[in-house]
Amino acid sequence: MDDRFEPLRQATAAALFGGSTATAPELLQAVARGTPPPELAPLVQKIRARAYTVTDKDLDALRGRFTEDQLFEIIVAAAYGASEERLGAGRRALEQA
Repeated sequence: MDDRFEPLRQATAAALFGGSTATAPELLQAVARGTPPPELAPLVQKIRARAYTVTDKDLDALRGRFTEDQLFEIIVAAAYGASEERLGAGRRALEQA
């Protein structure tokens, strides 16, 4: 199946996981896979399952341990990982149809 957006997704992944980030790339990769450390698990699961329900209260609980830049990167990594999983599931469904 032709994917005209693959270069854009690859560029996004390169910037997120290989660029100059405030967060360790290993942590961002774990977040994207859906296997974050315990202190980030509630936020990451919420983003992956129902991102529209994330509030400032969710972030306030983490602000003492993570900077605003790190929280932004963690949120983006969680959303990126969820989107990649959903894209993969959709492609598999199309291939099986």
